[in-house]
Amino acid sequence: MLTIIMECRDNEAELAQTLSALVAGAVEGVVRDVIVLDHGSRDGSAMVADAAGCRFLTSWDIKDVMRSARGDWLLLLEPGARPMTGWVDAIVDHVSVNAGPARFLGSRSHRRPFFQRVGRKIPPLEQGYLVTKQQVLASIRTGMALADIAAGKRSRTLVAEIVPAWAVKAMRAQVVV
Repeated sequence: MLTIIMECRDNEAELAQTLSALVAGAVEGVVRDVIVLDHGSRDGSAMVADAAGCRFLTSWDIKDVMRSARGDWLLLLEPGARPMTGWVDAIVDHVSVNAGPARFLGSRSHRRPFFQRVGRKIPPLEQGYLVTKQQVLASIRTGMALADIAAGKRSRTLVAEIVPAWAVKAMRAQVVV
């Protein structure tokens, strides 16, 4: 039913965080496959993806990737983003009654400081992007990034939160210091 797709470059730790959060979807039989599009990683991203059973592509045409997705629905995520408890049910509920795209709620526990939020556009994949494979195939062009697919598109809001990738990176940076 669902294919999850991410782009990465040297995101070993972030990729592991996201993939661990997706286990619930695989156990429930909702996640059919996970595709990781790599942009020249030199860390252990490939090993993490392989250990999780993902397809790890180092060269690709985005049209071919989308055609090869096993799910009828695609969930585009940033490495490091973690859908929170209830995400599987939220997606199942959405796809059973809606044909349009959706995004997760931003995590109430992981918000940027007020002055960083003012006047700032939310990056296209910060809250994930759930869309049908058919809708993507109708508009995809060679050379597009995943963020290009989601940019500027209207969407419904799922009733599940997501911890954005930037929050995971910020937490790791605090631990290192």
